[in-house]
Amino acid sequence: MNDKSDFQFIEQLSENIEISLPDGRFITGKRGATLEEFLSPLDGWEGSQIVGAVVDGILKELTAPLSKACGVQPVNMSTSDGSKIYRRSLTFLLETAFDDLFPEYFLAIDHSVPSGGYFCSILGRQPLSKEEIRKLELRMKKLVEEDLIITKERVTLEEARAYFEEKGYADKLRLLKYRKKPYLVLYQLENHKDYHHGYMVPSTRYLNVFKLHPRGEGFILQYPRRATPNQLFPMPRYSKLLEIFKQYGSWLKSLDIDSVGALNNAIEHKSIREVILVSEALQEQQISQIASRIARKNGQIRVVQISGPTSSGKTTFSKRLAVQLITYGIVPFALEMDDYFVDREKTPKDENGNYDFESFKALDADLMEFHIQEMMKGKEVTLPHYNFKTGLREVGKTVRLNENQIVVIEGIHGLNPNLFQQIPRKNTFRIYTSCLTQLNLDYYNRISTTDTRMLRRIVRDAQTRGYSPQRTIDLWDSVRRGERDNIFPYQENADEIFNSALVYELSALKPYVEPLLRQIPFGTYEYLEAKRLLAFLDWFLPIDSNMIPDNSILREFIGNSFFTDFHLWNENRSD
Repeated sequence: MNDKSDFQFIEQLSENIEISLPDGRFITGKRGATLEEFLSPLDGWEGSQIVGAVVDGILKELTAPLSKACGVQPVNMSTSDGSKIYRRSLTFLLETAFDDLFPEYFLAIDHSVPSGGYFCSILGRQPLSKEEIRKLELRMKKLVEEDLIITKERVTLEEARAYFEEKGYADKLRLLKYRKKPYLVLYQLENHKDYHHGYMVPSTRYLNVFKLHPRGEGFILQYPRRATPNQLFPMPRYSKLLEIFKQYGSWLKSLDIDSVGALNNAIEHKSIREVILVSEALQEQQISQIASRIARKNGQIRVVQISGPTSSGKTTFSKRLAVQLITYGIVPFALEMDDYFVDREKTPKDENGNYDFESFKALDADLMEFHIQEMMKGKEVTLPHYNFKTGLREVGKTVRLNENQIVVIEGIHGLNPNLFQQIPRKNTFRIYTSCLTQLNLDYYNRISTTDTRMLRRIVRDAQTRGYSPQRTIDLWDSVRRGERDNIFPYQENADEIFNSALVYELSALKPYVEPLLRQIPFGTYEYLEAKRLLAFLDWFLPIDSNMIPDNSILREFIGNSFFTDFHLWNENRSD
């Protein structure tokens, strides 16, 4: 036991404090120094640049001062929070450089592209020429070389409104109309100020990995991916995906909703019901057009393959597509890809020794292709049924297709080119579905399509699978890795891309997901994500879910979907 004299009062705090790192090391430094200064002895963290830190369970910017001993988890660019900090700061850098060169025009960050970048467009003039884009990139690099400080200040809403009104930022003025907090944080780079939803790096020298690519009627700001935070790779064209985003943008214009502020206006002025109806009608029109394209093949299409990332609404989409196909006299037969899993003991394992159920080799693709070929010939086929409890494939139903029937198969590998190599390409039709939202907070603060899907999944997992929101968030990175490896590389193989995003959906999800996010305990990584998502949702006014049609894709996540018990009857089926 320590002697009582070992402890005594002091007149003032010691000059230095210590911070502890996750690897067991300690750093000592002057009390009141910033995180950036404390972490300066580190040459990055786990192979990547440090752009923030978690201090005693709370995410902080590198400019945050430390006044007491604490535990510090460096946040680098290969983490979810770190990548967001970098991309947000890079957007601010682009915005500043654009304002320097083209002060009379407005830049808009329209949407993301899968290979790591933002598609940007110019408002009020023709697209930038290749030479102008080159000058913009050079201006950004010059700002990086100068290592300019990025500062921030908290201002009253009145001060923020006055500044945005002077700059002509109508989108931000609409957004601030519904802000509940009496203040706003503005970041500043040189003479340029703006609001950005989230933290920034301390200075421009951190932003040294990027490139601008002319593309279509705009350009792409390319940033490094989390898996490769220190380098860029050649940018694919993604022509089909960009066209879908362009179509969605035209839908937003027809609805007169170009930002969250405009959506909130519709809710406040009681016109949201019309927005919902038109949004649903536009989506149904797209499904009808896909069914029409299949029907125009005059019976040539025998297999429809559907794929897309998690929480894209694939189940409801496939059933609504089935209804549309029936109107053309085509009866779909749903084949379950999961029934073709190999026995569990034959399932490949990942680098951690766990079963990799998302690997293409986890499927008996040869047997599935053989069965489809036999069904296309009108032969009777006994299908397998996978027992997830035993991990074994069992004998399933025996079926024979009619002449007017086609096989519809939906799953993670639906667009994989290794699937159905013996079936003629002219007999297949491939559909990629995803939630490709283009509604943003304002011109510079975009809404992540990934965040929208995660919110959908949190609500659905809680309602139908009994998963806690903490578990859903915990599994999210693993889910994303599976999408990156097995889905995104093949999306351009699709004959059609279906966008399941609904302009009003975050306002509809808000009353469901906010109570779930508040259940996540402090001190966990999932708490940091929940805090970020709650701050993001705070910009949205809620809407009553009773206004949402029972055949809406959104019903797949919030419940009471008409399609929950919807099945197509196959007269030639024998059990």
